[in-house]
Amino acid sequence: MIKPKQLKKGDKIAIVSLSSGILGEINVRHQVELGIKRLEELGLEPVFMPHALKGLDFVKNNPSKRADDLRLAFKDPIIKGIICAIGGDDTYKTIPYLMNEEFKSLVLSKPKVFIGFSDSTNNHLMLNKLGLVTYYGLNFLSDLCELQKEMIPYTLNSYKRLFINDEQFEIKSSPKWYFNRTNYDIDQLSVPLNTLDENKGHEFLNGSGVIDGVFWGGCLESIYDLYTSERYQDQRHIYDQYGLIPNKDFFNDKIIFLETSEEKPIPEKFQSMLYFLIEEGVISHARCLLVGKPYDEVYYQEYKEILLKISNDFALPIVYNLNFGHALPRTIIPYGIKGEVDFDKKSISVNERMFEW
Repeated sequence: MIKPKQLKKGDKIAIVSLSSGILGEINVRHQVELGIKRLEELGLEPVFMPHALKGLDFVKNNPSKRADDLRLAFKDPIIKGIICAIGGDDTYKTIPYLMNEEFKSLVLSKPKVFIGFSDSTNNHLMLNKLGLVTYYGLNFLSDLCELQKEMIPYTLNSYKRLFINDEQFEIKSSPKWYFNRTNYDIDQLSVPLNTLDENKGHEFLNGSGVIDGVFWGGCLESIYDLYTSERYQDQRHIYDQYGLIPNKDFFNDKIIFLETSEEKPIPEKFQSMLYFLIEEGVISHARCLLVGKPYDEVYYQEYKEILLKISNDFALPIVYNLNFGHALPRTIIPYGIKGEVDFDKKSISVNERMFEW
């Protein structure tokens, strides 16, 4: 796996709309301005790719232009990192415009920090297949543009992690968790989120000793959809066409991380998606499963009971209630990097430098 260099003050970072084009809509302009300010406060210079602000209709109808933006971001030597604007549901449509020798050469010869979550799972899996280490768990609109007066401290520290290249660090539970907003209008600027103390932390449901492996995963619904084509009929075909579905042996050394979206799948759907991935060998071959906090803690206990049953039935070590993905706040988890889950010490660690050394 090829690693990019860590970010540093003064770096230019591209913003790409690879799925939804909402970033270009006038009703989110106040959020975009806040996100620009926050990036600049981090010492980074935002560069919006040519089609990132074209709006919902243009972005939806032009997957080739979305792909052009990603290609340009990798090609431009002044760009050191790439942040996805937000998720959506059809970024897989960019894959046919990118899976060629030219793009693969760009990715490996000019590796960049790539950050996103949700539907961006598809981008991560493609880039991971091409051999690039990427970083799951943050995006522009949901994190940098969050309307509180100050960024959520846990999320801010996650962004700062992109400037640090430690040999090892622990993924810790946030002391607070937050309800997602239902209103993002301009009158919500500086309005604080509803906040609760985190009284559960990481829940080590089953397992013992120290388990090591390589991180791989993303949004559960996104991974399920690419295997089943439940949302778009041609999605699995595209993955098969470009050899993006890993074989079962690929998962033998993996620590799988999965989280659920704002769609808040009912427990029966959550269970059926997990069992499907067990049958496909994704989860059943893995060394350990990490599961994120559900969105706003909806179905928290129901999900936990399903995970306990899976853990017992398949002798699968599972840790629940991590802060990544759609629930607030968010950390980052790197693809293709070694990690460790210590069930005795109740700790989760990244055990390799995330960036080029």
